This record gives sequence, structure tokens and C-alpha cells, in this order.
Amino acid sequence: MLTPTFHFTILVDFLEVMIEQANILVQNLEQHLDKDPFNCSLYIVLCTLDIICETAMGKNIGAQKNKNSDYVKAVQSMSDLIHHRQRSPWLWPNLLYNISGKGRQHYMNLKILHSFTDKVIEEKLCKIKQQEQYPKGAASNNHLGKNKERKAFLDMLLNARDEDGKKLSYSGIREEVDTFMFEGHDTTAVALNWAIYLLASHPEIQRKVHSELDEVFGDSDHHITMEDLKKLRYLECVIKEALRLFPSVPMFARTLKEECYIRGYKIPKGMDIMILPYALHRDPDNFPEPEKFRPERFFPENSAGRHPYSYIPFSAGPRNCIGQRFALVEEKVILATILRHFWIETKQKYEDVGMVAELILRPSKGIWIQLKKRPTPSS
Repeated sequence: MLTPTFHFTILVDFLEVMIEQANILVQNLEQHLDKDPFNCSLYIVLCTLDIICETAMGKNIGAQKNKNSDYVKAVQSMSDLIHHRQRSPWLWPNLLYNISGKGRQHYMNLKILHSFTDKVIEEKLCKIKQQEQYPKGAASNNHLGKNKERKAFLDMLLNARDEDGKKLSYSGIREEVDTFMFEGHDTTAVALNWAIYLLASHPEIQRKVHSELDEVFGDSDHHITMEDLKKLRYLECVIKEALRLFPSVPMFARTLKEECYIRGYKIPKGMDIMILPYALHRDPDNFPEPEKFRPERFFPENSAGRHPYSYIPFSAGPRNCIGQRFALVEEKVILATILRHFWIETKQKYEDVGMVAELILRPSKGIWIQLKKRPTPSS
């Protein structure tokens, strides 16, 4: 139901939200300009959380301005609790988990998250009922002004729902929104953090990105448009190469519906298998010198002939990530906005970053950077 809604038009609507939040992020980062190294990870997470909240639910939670809100803390805590339970087999039975301290914390967080989502859904349903009571002409006039309300994923879900709830139940809608919330902020945030670290570690590549930004924007400070994003081809290659080295989801599982052979080994039907993009992306047959950060790998002429499943940061096939175009647009907007304002440096060595595969592939010690004012194109 949702796949057709992820078309170009809806991404254009969401672009405005991304730009607003990216600009708030830059304002928050400016306090660190020309100062000591700082961990940028939380700033990025709060920015992507604000973006997904407004695009998934149509609700601005202001996480970047209020990181202590109950909802923001519940989202952050929930990921840690889920990962802890995954690593603790003795907590898998619900009976044991529910009476443990972690289980009680999990319940409290879930209550906060579901209450928030329920409230937003109720508000949306009330608006829909009110609009249905207006005459057609009056309803259409409400959408002509400058204050046209942005559509969110939740609006699409509610529109896809039959009156009798056969298509998608109330709880089903909440589950979809919750999935967007969790899958749509942390994965993008960690991808951005790795990209920022790699750019800071490779100044010659960062210079190329700055040159491209100067070609597209010059010394103008106009907001990014979809046409601008299409021209940022090298920046897109940087993002893709960062996702090759550090795929946000380092592993995922599939059940085989038919037997298959992999390098001569028979894998029976019904077998559960683990796919590891982190390892797959380091196959030297497809990516020579795989540990090196080379965005040029994704130039069209260098990608030609490469197997389409040799690079799967968003999985592949019928169960691939529904939001991959959304994620790439968001990452481009945020990185372009940051790099239009700053030059990024880091003294953090690769071995000091620390890498841990939890629900996502995150830097365990954060990403520590320094920000310098970048020269204007004319200078």
C-alpha cells in the first residue's frame, strides 16, 4: 500500500522539513566553531529524529531544542533495551523479562511511545472527520492558502485504511508508524556520522565535495532544491561509499523458499540464513582495496558491470528498504547544509572510533570532530 506513495512529489514535500531541521542542526553546531573536539553523534541523531517525526507523523517534537523530552528519551532508551534483550537469552521468555528491571523499563518506555502515537493518530482522525463535514468547496479552499498542511506517512496510512478497518487496523497503523520512527532515524543518523568521520579523515575528498557545492551554489545561501540535489553527484558517491564501508544495518536474516547453491554448497529450502552487507561490501572482486574510502567507485563508468547484489546497504529484492530514496535525499540535504558552513577535521584514529554491531553499526565511542569556518567560494 505504501510503496506507490514514495514517489518524487512526496519527497519534494518532505524536503522542506529536512531543510528546516538541517538549518537548526547547523545553528546548534556553531557553538563548537573553532573550539575543542566534540562528539557530534547526538546532534545528528536528534536532527534525524525531528525529521522522521514530522514526516512520519506530521508532528514537530523539537528534539533538537529539547533533548530531555520524555518521548526523545524513550526512543533512545528503547533501542538499548531491545539490543540488551537480544544478547540475553535468559530474558527472552516474556514472563522472566516482564518481572526484570529492564522489562519494567521497557514497559514504561513502550507506554510513552504508544501514548504519543495514539494521540497523534486520534488528532489526525478527528481532522479527517471534520473535513468530511465541510462542503466540498470549503474543504478545497482550505488547501489553497500558504498554510497548506504537509502530508505525513500517517496521512497516507489513514487514507489507505477502509472504514471497516479491513485493510489496516488501528493497531496496524500504529505499528507502521512506530516502525518508521525507529527504522527512519537511527539508521540515517549513524550513516551520517560515518560519512562525517570519513570526510574529516580524508581532507582531499572533503575539498572535492566543497568544490562541487561551490559549483552548484556559488556564494548564494538559497535553500537546497531537488534540482540542486541532482547536481550533487560526487556527494552522492561519498554517501554510497560510506554506506559500503559502514552499512547502517550490518546483517539481516532471510528464510530460503527454495534450495540454492552457493559456490558449490547446497543450502536446503527452509534454512534461515544471515546476510552480512559489511562482509559482502568488502569482496575484493567487486571492490578492489576494499578498506580504502574511494567515492569514485560509484561513478557510473566504474559501477558498470558490477553485480547489482554486490552492494546492498538497503537490502535488495521485494523486501528491500521502502525508505531508501527518502534516506539518500535526507543524507544529502544534511551533509550539504553542514558542509556549506563548515570545514570538518578530526584527530580521532580509526582504531579509536570503536565499532559495535548492535541493532545498527554504530561508533561505540562517538565521532569526535572539530569545526572550522570554511572560506567562501569568492575568497
